[in-house]
Amino acid sequence: MSILFPFNRMVFGDGFLQKFSAPQKALMAELSGKTIAIIGNARSLAQQSHGAKIDSCDIIIRMHAAPLISPESHGSRTTWLALGMPVDQSIIDARAPDRLLWMAKKRKRVRQRIAMAKGFYLHPKSDWDGMAQTLNAPPTTGAMLIDLVTKSKAAEIHLFGFDFFASLSLSGRRSAAQVPHDFAAEKQFVAELMTRDQRVVLHGQTH
Repeated sequence: MSILFPFNRMVFGDGFLQKFSAPQKALMAELSGKTIAIIGNARSLAQQSHGAKIDSCDIIIRMHAAPLISPESHGSRTTWLALGMPVDQSIIDARAPDRLLWMAKKRKRVRQRIAMAKGFYLHPKSDWDGMAQTLNAPPTTGAMLIDLVTKSKAAEIHLFGFDFFASLSLSGRRSAAQVPHDFAAEKQFVAELMTRDQRVVLHGQTH
């Protein structure tokens, strides 16, 4: 890794990182008319059977370590991988996404290998700030993705693995009290979104 990358990132900030980023309009164009699956990391998803439905979607967006417990519960395809923190390169290689999305407001964690990845996208700080104001709390990567995709002309938006921390996360062991997010506010945000946007479907327990 070039020692110039962290220096330029620190000195020039977004102006430097944007040179590596696809424009948001490119993502919107890819989403237009497509069926989208956004996969949360709720532990409860491992007890469900949504894999076939997930894999049938045109664009499948996973987050962070993107654990794939089984094809039956989680599916197997990944189109975009969204990050709020760095993950091991082995995870990125295994998921082989067409795009790598950096959704976090903090830029100091953006590594050179992430910025130079295929289809890299840097989410605007202003969008993060807007969601933080809506929720009155720092938004999760999942909330940011839902906000982004619903602003597109996607045909259908399917949410899997979102129980708003009721079953904790497959990505870690922290409790709701140990993370800076307001999951009740995010649950309300999604509920209100579904009342006004019929494209959005939250998939829960299957039987």
